[in-house]
Amino acid sequence: MSIWKKPISVEALSTMALGTAIAHLGIEFLEVGDDFISARVPVDTRTCQPYGLLHGGVSVVLAETLGSCGAMYASPEGHKAVGLDINANHLRGVTSGWVTGTARPVHIGRTTQVWQIDLVDDAGKMVCASRITMAVLV
Repeated sequence: MSIWKKPISVEALSTMALGTAIAHLGIEFLEVGDDFISARVPVDTRTCQPYGLLHGGVSVVLAETLGSCGAMYASPEGHKAVGLDINANHLRGVTSGWVTGTARPVHIGRTTQVWQIDLVDDAGKMVCASRITMAVLV
């Protein structure tokens, strides 16, 4: 059973991202399932820190993008979702390829939502574990 309260698609998410930090960093939405959203970010000159590793802040941008989009589309029409708190545990450095994130809800409540976002490298190894808490506003 789908958790989405508003029409959602990869195309809708991609259109919403035009002209934003999401597009600037090269983040691409990949899939929308009944209870998840996935997207990826390239590891390149836009997203690396001086040591040649994916910047931890970019991992958090990917995580927050996925969690925020999930919360927005899982909220009733006329409601919006805004971030209250995000954390990220950086587990492994990445120097090339793509990092793919998948967001799934932990809790969808009337006034708050909590989303878990797991980021993996091209080999499927965990790069970052993140969790975001969202406030649902009318």
